[in-house]
Amino acid sequence: MDPINTSVWWIIGAVVVTAVAVIARRGAATQDSGAVETQDPQPEGGPQSAAPSAAAAPEPEGSLKTGLGRTRKEGFVARLSNLLSGATVEPAILSEVEEILFTADIGVQTATALFDRIRSELSGKDLADLDRVWSAVREEALAILERGEEADRAKVTAEGETRVVLVLGVNGAGKTTTIGKLASQWVEEGKRVWLVAGDTFRAAAAEQLEHWGRRVGAEVTRGKEGADPASVVFDGVRQAVEAKADVVLVDTAGRLHTQVNLMAELEKVHRVTGKALEGAPHETLLVVDATTGQNAIQQAKMFHQATDVTGVVLTKLDGTAKGGIVLGVCESISVPIRHVGVGERVADLRPFNKEEFIDALFTT
Repeated sequence: MDPINTSVWWIIGAVVVTAVAVIARRGAATQDSGAVETQDPQPEGGPQSAAPSAAAAPEPEGSLKTGLGRTRKEGFVARLSNLLSGATVEPAILSEVEEILFTADIGVQTATALFDRIRSELSGKDLADLDRVWSAVREEALAILERGEEADRAKVTAEGETRVVLVLGVNGAGKTTTIGKLASQWVEEGKRVWLVAGDTFRAAAAEQLEHWGRRVGAEVTRGKEGADPASVVFDGVRQAVEAKADVVLVDTAGRLHTQVNLMAELEKVHRVTGKALEGAPHETLLVVDATTGQNAIQQAKMFHQATDVTGVVLTKLDGTAKGGIVLGVCESISVPIRHVGVGERVADLRPFNKEEFIDALFTT
């Protein structure tokens, strides 16, 4: 055989052997890889590794902490936190603390209560203790809410007695929607709920209430457009009592707290409700839009003067950095907060819990 041809055949043979070896190694590696992938994955740190803490989990949609997120990040709580974020707190910054509180949307009365508490804590040898400062703020905020609960003037109804709830508020506060959500929740609890469309000035308001009635299974009393609101309310309450309804929710016309004639009419509706059922209304709820800030405090004072408000519902708390207004409204008229709205869903209208609120407001 030609020597050149022999060399070529040797080279070809070497290449073939090398290729076979490479393919064999790759096949073995693939098998090993497949074996690893079919094993149950072990968490980092081995089988005994702990699950992530609950604190690290994202807050569920509609939670109070999520709803107060903007207040913690942009409102007076954030400003105080930034000011008091140093290693120590000096008495010289008291004027800055005072400015933050009195320019916040919590009202003068609430700002005074909080500042007096902070100033009392910032005295003595250990006035630079940050934990004591924040503890003082939290404790005073909780005390404001407790004072509101202690002043509860809502009337207790006996079992089997129809309970009448009069609902007030300015236009746009979410009054009728709040009625619908409360009705939905109470029907779900097994109560027979009756709705009264006391806003006879706007046909859309009565239609919205009828829509809620059909949606949740509540009966509705509606008068003619332009009818006397007090007469419609009287008839509605009487019908509900005769039907042995558990709860009556009375919608009223939205009005500005500065409209004296409409506020006088509201007083009339309040009186007539008592004529339809002795002792009614058992609860008078004021629905307030939390995004209005300090204006909500003025609304609360004027409505309270006209009808003796016994409870407050704060809506749209999830869309504002003014969540501290809850404290301001509660302090200004000494009534409990009944519900807060932190979303669009029926379940997002939540019964108010003062401890949960304070934790959500001050916990980052």
